[in-house]
Formats: sequence, C-alpha cells, structure tokens
Amino acid sequence: MAPPHPLQQLSIDETNVARDVTLSLHEGVVIEFREIFLQEPPKKDLVKFLDQEHSGQVSDGTPRPARLAKVQYDVIGGSKIPEFHESVINITQRNRVAHEVVSSDYHAALTMHEFATFVEVCQKSPLYLSKIQELKLPAGFEVVIEPWPYGGMDATEENRRYFQGLLFAQDTRSGNPDSNFYAFPIPLIPIMDWTKREIIKILELATGGKGDSLTARNESLNIIDHCKGSEYTPELLSEGTRSDLKPLHVVQPEGPSFKVTDENLVEWQNWRMRLSFNTREGAVLHDLTYQGRNVLHRLSMSEMTVPYADPREPYHRKQAFDFGDGGAGNCANNLTLGCDCLGVIKYFDGVITGPDGTGQVAKNVVCLHEQDNGIAWKHTNWRTGRAVVTRRRELVFQFIITLANYEYAFYYILNQAGGITVQVRATGIVSVVNIDEGKTSAYGNIVSPGALAQNHQHIFCVRIDPAIDGHRNTVVQEESLQVPMNPETNPSGNYYEVVQTPITTSSGIDADPQRHRIFKIQNRNKLNPVSGKPVGYKIVPPATQLLLADKNSMQAKRALFAQHHLWVTKHNDDEFYAGGRYTLQSSKEVGGVGDAAARHDKVDNEDIVVWSSFGLTHNPRVEDWPVMPVELLELHITPSDFFTKNPAIDVPSNKDLISKLSDGCCEKSSVPIRHASSRL
Repeated sequence: MAPPHPLQQLSIDETNVARDVTLSLHEGVVIEFREIFLQEPPKKDLVKFLDQEHSGQVSDGTPRPARLAKVQYDVIGGSKIPEFHESVINITQRNRVAHEVVSSDYHAALTMHEFATFVEVCQKSPLYLSKIQELKLPAGFEVVIEPWPYGGMDATEENRRYFQGLLFAQDTRSGNPDSNFYAFPIPLIPIMDWTKREIIKILELATGGKGDSLTARNESLNIIDHCKGSEYTPELLSEGTRSDLKPLHVVQPEGPSFKVTDENLVEWQNWRMRLSFNTREGAVLHDLTYQGRNVLHRLSMSEMTVPYADPREPYHRKQAFDFGDGGAGNCANNLTLGCDCLGVIKYFDGVITGPDGTGQVAKNVVCLHEQDNGIAWKHTNWRTGRAVVTRRRELVFQFIITLANYEYAFYYILNQAGGITVQVRATGIVSVVNIDEGKTSAYGNIVSPGALAQNHQHIFCVRIDPAIDGHRNTVVQEESLQVPMNPETNPSGNYYEVVQTPITTSSGIDADPQRHRIFKIQNRNKLNPVSGKPVGYKIVPPATQLLLADKNSMQAKRALFAQHHLWVTKHNDDEFYAGGRYTLQSSKEVGGVGDAAARHDKVDNEDIVVWSSFGLTHNPRVEDWPVMPVELLELHITPSDFFTKNPAIDVPSNKDLISKLSDGCCEKSSVPIRHASSRL
C-alpha cells in the first residue's frame, strides 16, 4: 500500500496509534482526550516534497515528511485538577517528538462531551433544580439547557474553567421534538465550575427595556406567559408550505467534470489541489495550482468572533469564537444529498476524537460539486449579430457548521478563469433573551413577543498562504487617486493616478473604497511577458464594518484580528489561528495575527501570509425570525497579470439544449428583440 500523502488527514488507525502512544506515556493517571489531528509538516519539508510531486518525481519509495499527530488531552492526577497537555506523536515511529504542558492561564477548547456533562450536572444540581421549580411554566412546557462558552474573564474573577447555559422552555404538547424552544427564553443562566462539576450560581437576568436600568428585572415567575410560539419545521407551520413551487433539478447526465484520486487530490478545469479536514478549521485547501503553476499553498477559514452589544451583565461577556472555542470541524453538519448540495456530489468524511481518544468517522462533512453561476464572458458582434457567450462553471467545496442556534455555511469556489471566491452564508436562529411585555430595547429588536434579539457582529478571518509562481511574494497596496486639473499633466481633469505601495513590514491595513484600495500579491521576481508587470493575484477586501467594541474593552482585546481588514505577516510554522491558539475564556488575543504583525518582520519578497477580516453587523429584523434568510459575504482572489490572456477563453460556448420556453412566456412581448439571428 502506498504511504499516505503528507496532506491527507489522519486515518482512524493513525488516530488510534496516537492515542495508544500517548496513553503509554502517562501510566497510572486518568487521561481525557480532546483532539487528535494532523500536525502538518514544517513548510520547508512539505514544499520540497510538493515540488518533487509536481515534477513527477514521486513514487511510493520517495521519502516523505514525518507523519505527525497533534494530541490535545487532560491529565488528571491526585489533585483531580485537570492539566492540559499537547503532544506531537510520530505515527510511523510510534514515539513522542514534542510535548508541552499548557499554562493554566489558557483554557483548552470545548468538547461535545463537556457540553453533555454540563447538562447532566445541571439536572442533578439542587441549586438549579430549586430555581426551575420556582418557575410557573405553563402545562406542557419543559426547560431546555443550551450550553454556551463562558466568554472573557472579568478581572475580578478567579481563573477557573467555567461553563454557562442559556435556558429556554419547549412546548411539548405537539409531541414534535423539533418544536422551536427559542421562542420562550428564560431569564436565568446556570454557571458551572468544571473542576468541581458543580453549579456554583444561577444568574438572574435583566428583562427591562428602554428607559430601564441595566439591572431592571420582572420579578414575576410567569416568565414566558407573554411569549408566543413560532415554528419553522414544515409539519408545524400553521399556514403550511407553498404549493405553487415546481421542481428545479441540476442534471449532469455525463457526470461531473472533476476527478478525485488518492483520497483527497482534486483536479478540475486546469485546477489541481488537495483537501483536508480538521476539527478546528473544518475544510482546508492545499497546494492549489492552475495549469501547473503555483497559486496558493494553503487556504482556510482561520477564525470568527461574534461579540454582542448588550451592556447588561452578563452579556458583556457574550462573545463566541466559533473556531477557537469549540472547533468548527467538531460542529460540522453531515451534509444531505439533494438538500445541502445539488447535482452530482462527492462527499468527504472527517475524523473526530472521542473522549477516550478513539478516532470516529464524521460522515459527509464536506461536499464537492459543480454549479452554474450565470454568464462567464460574452461578446456580441453588432455588425453580424453573432453572440458568443460562455457560462460561469464553478467548483464548490462546502461545509456547514451548527453552533447551538446558528448556522454558518462556508464555500471555497473556484472558476474556470483562475479565480477563487471564499463565501460565507450566515443563517439559523438569532440568539434571543427574555424582555418584559410591551417593551422595546436599545440593545436589539423584538422579533417575537417576549423575545429580544440582541445586536451583534459576525467577523470572520480567512488565512491565505500564497505561492504566486513560488513562495517569495510581496503584497502591494494599489489605489486609484484623483489628480487635480493642471495644464501640464491633466489639462481636462479626467486623468487619475494609480499608485502602488509595497507592504514591507508586517502590519494591519484597512480597506478604503473611496480610494479603490485593493491589494495585489505579486511575485516580483517574475514579470508578465505582455504587460511587463509582476505576476500576481489581487484581493479586494470587503469594506465591511470592523469591531465596534471600544478598543479598551475585553471584546476588543480578545479579537485584535477583527480590527483591520487585511493583515500581512511573515510565515511561521504552526501559526494558523488569527485569534490565537487559545480563545476560550481569554482576556486578550495571544499568539494571533496581532502578535504576528507586531513582530515587524520584513515581508517584501518573503514567504508571507495574508489574512482577510470581514463581517456582518447584525442588527436583527423581524424577518430574521424564526429562522433568518441567509446573509452572504464574499472575498474574491482574482488573477492580475498572472496569465497572458483570459484563461477561460477556450471554454466551449455550447447551447444548453435542455432549456426551453415557459408556457405563455414572451410570445406576446411587444419589445423588439435585437440581433434575432444571434447564434452560439
């Protein structure tokens, strides 16, 4: 059997080897495993192997970088206080090559079994049960516990590992387990000390509105009587579903145009790349080439933060880091044929880790398919009436995560013209809290009686490790600037100047649409033979609003990456996470992109990393309830003088013979159709 490629994710067997080696190093103590995933090889070793692979020099006997596993686990000794460890295990040699006992200043990411433990502890807690028994819930309602990250630690708090839960009441009278409990928020939050496995307090939440104090609370125990049910599952909709929607099918009678070999090698329309999946970042693309030329070394979703804008305690701590706090890969959906992805689909499985360290298959966590996205390019010769038009065919890698109430869908989209789009879609159910009957709030919007959806932001960061015709690249800021009218160079006032400024030192920069500020990642050692300019790819950072929290706030200190649209840093091995390695209960960003930029490294003609931060300021609408329509964000990575002509000029302009006129459509149109003789 051929050895695994260095970029293939760990198999179940490899995961279990890492588990067994780790257990053998800690005899006589209890080990609770958190994550086991591929430790990617040092970049210099990986690039050497990939260069051999690209030149066709790799065989089964070719030396490969060491096959390594990162193992994160707790060691529980006589003190019963868990000690967080990280080890790197050589799978082939079955030994440990690196080990770190992580400082107690940091907290490991959450695991699903910890969430289950929290719920069990609540249900056995006398303090919790006494508070629930005081509530006067209507007949047929049951309390639902929704685990949530604790958030940033206040300066006065002891640094312990805490869990918290939001509480809701579910109407069980329908007998449907999917009845929407979010419509009935309960203004209590239980807090658990993880080490003690004990509910140490129950927070009683403010329920006031405009004009009330930050602590105003309705003392009535009939806390959900003013709330109203609101369902989203089809069988519970009082109005039913639409009956006038006819089928629309994606049909590929000859199959897809992509090819998948060696488990994760994908080839499509001059593109070649590898896909991996890990529990923190989800899907990652590696070694992207077009027509055999290097484009990107690695592309991933690095981090996201969701800070809330309600100043009332404890909502000042309500800030999730959905990749760092619990791992996007751990929350990935098992995608469903014909629902999440359409057409001819290739699914990829992931591997996750159980609490005993055993590898488990996560089915269908990534789907690969093609889609049509309208016109790719077109021109009509008005003299002859002939139109030549091609469709924009795209290759889509998709994964979706569910984080309690919310969903995020992530897409890496490649097109036939050498372009890459990173797309994020936000949907799911907005986080709501209880508000007194008849009141409104400055902190959000009432989306259903008794349910206040708080204002918040979703800020994402994409990590781009470029390899534009090689691994020595430079980011150039380009602006198009107005030039005052003058008799020498701009006598009519119509000229504008294009100004390029190389980024020479690691730093963060902001978008500026008024200056048409874009960024080009260039290989300045190689010139385009047509234009004479360096070959490159351009990035237009989405000019979305950055983090709104005060710079001195804990929310801001924990998310430095969310304070600039674009960052340029020098590559360091294992520096993948924009918000730092440990975000759970952090008080500041440590080891993230802010620290990387603060090194002030030289970044021109170097091995660099580009980080793009963008997001959505979400001030909820009633239309976001009970499940919000998707909000869509896109980052475009587009060739700029990389090719000598449009690389998609050879895409066939075939007519789709399946398309047909709708009955009764257009026959009576009085609008003249120009160039009726146009042909494809």
